[in-house]
Amino acid sequence: MEKRAIRRVILDPGHGGDDPGTISNGIVEKDYTLKISEYIHNRLDELGIPNEMSRTTDETLDSNSRPERIQSFYGNGEDVIVVSNHINAGGHT
Repeated sequence: MEKRAIRRVILDPGHGGDDPGTISNGIVEKDYTLKISEYIHNRLDELGIPNEMSRTTDETLDSNSRPERIQSFYGNGEDVIVVSNHINAGGHT
């Protein structure tokens, strides 16, 4: 199997702005995806891994602007990985 080096990471906190994602029990998905992405961003910085975030505030990124923003950092090369963070609601049993 061919190994590829991951040299750059884009963190994409899901939802944001006008799109809150799932809301349940006081938890708003867009807020937590941003917090999770910030944590990962800081950890990657500590490890010396180049990374960027598609949003760092509560802003709306629509289906056209989100991919444009993501590709604006490092392009779309094979050495770039994109991590899109979401929190999905679980089923009830």
